[in-house]
Amino acid sequence: MVHDLILRGGRVIDPSQEFDGIADVGFAGGKVAGLGPNLPAGSATEIRDIAGAIVTPGLIDLHTHVYWGGTSLGIDPDDFCRLSGVTTSVDTGSAGPGNWAGFRRHVIERAEARVLAYLHVSFAGIFGFSKTVMVGESEDVRLMAPAEAAAVADANRDLIVGIKVRVGRHASGDQGTAPLNAALQVADEVGMPLMCHIDHPPPSYEEVLAMLRPGDVLTHAFRPFPNAPCTAQGTVKREVREARERGVLFDIGHGMGSFSFKTARAMLAQGFTPDTISSDVHQLCIDGPAFDQVTTMSKFLCLGMELPEVVRRSTVNAAFALKRPEYGSLKVGSLGDATVLTVRDGEFDYVDVVGEHMAGAKKIVSEGVVLKGRWWHSTEGSRVGAKAAA
Repeated sequence: MVHDLILRGGRVIDPSQEFDGIADVGFAGGKVAGLGPNLPAGSATEIRDIAGAIVTPGLIDLHTHVYWGGTSLGIDPDDFCRLSGVTTSVDTGSAGPGNWAGFRRHVIERAEARVLAYLHVSFAGIFGFSKTVMVGESEDVRLMAPAEAAAVADANRDLIVGIKVRVGRHASGDQGTAPLNAALQVADEVGMPLMCHIDHPPPSYEEVLAMLRPGDVLTHAFRPFPNAPCTAQGTVKREVREARERGVLFDIGHGMGSFSFKTARAMLAQGFTPDTISSDVHQLCIDGPAFDQVTTMSKFLCLGMELPEVVRRSTVNAAFALKRPEYGSLKVGSLGDATVLTVRDGEFDYVDVVGEHMAGAKKIVSEGVVLKGRWWHSTEGSRVGAKAAA
């Protein structure tokens, strides 16, 4: 095997193979082509020396908003991916069936980084979310477009991975679970999973969980009171454990209002870790409190999760939720995506959505990205990933 690119001598953490050790990672033809010591290089092989750094499968951020220019929430997917070490952004409902075509043509197909999407059941997606305008797209049932959503999802299975709905007082007003009912009908029709946002009641956290099916994702799962997953005494609610037992997936979706250290400490203390860690990055939280994917991952590292488990929830677990096993892995033949990280020691200030600050001694930093089998980006000033002689 002649490799196009070899990442030489890093600590490889690949939970999809339960691998954690020093190894080379090789790429050829846009795919992962080798994992092991001293991979052979040809005269044309690009070699990157990453000794002292960490290589993971390309990070997947399961909850983002990257319909740049199409919605007020949208950020540029390539800019975000370069900074955060993310190779696949999953947009969660920025677009609905009424504006999906623009999202696909003008953003997804032009981006270098990978973009997948959950399609919103609301006709125009999340259209009224800014610093000055807050209109819940699920408040008016006239905006629910199940027939159109099913048709668009079925015709775009290469990029659409599921159906999105937002419920809660801010997103759906007094409609309760009615929008969720509509979204579940679409998901059943097209045979896709559903991702459900939950904010303040109504409806309650418990009502929403009772309706979700195996493989569906509840995002904002570690949100603060009200509609937290644990009691005031820090006990995980029975309905939460029952939902996990039947296969409902719990995603972080940090964002501007949906993650608190208090909730996270209680859940982790009870042994209830999230299935996936995601940032819910958008225009209103990219400058804090969420910032990006690696900052969200760093918070869990500082809360006591081991690094391989944090990586698991941003790689293979996210790929499982997407039902795309070729993502989130460094197995030979998988997508040729990888993220190069370092973990810095120091004193770092982290903040949650209610304003609580946490002092952390660790920070995960993205140093470089391999995308589609080629070295795509190095963080400015990083000495990791320097070219070495073959």
